[in-house]
Amino acid sequence: MELRAGQKLHSAVCEAQFVVVRAPADTVEVACGGAALLDHEPTADERGELDASLGDAPLLGKRYADEEVGLELLCSKPGKGALTR
Repeated sequence: MELRAGQKLHSAVCEAQFVVVRAPADTVEVACGGAALLDHEPTADERGELDASLGDAPLLGKRYADEEVGLELLCSKPGKGALTR
């Protein structure tokens, strides 16, 4: 997905939501709980199963950055799925 600063992202497997603080120049896929983040509220068909084995859940207000690709996300609503790239 091509990301842009200010964009809101939603998890398809839990309640987690993120805001893009810094967007990478290239397209990148970011996931939460084992499913790609969506740029809209997930529909019933888009909901998936949470993979709890991927790590710790995101924390409200915490910034998550990947300096390698130039990505920074802010957790605006916590959930149970781990943030991965």
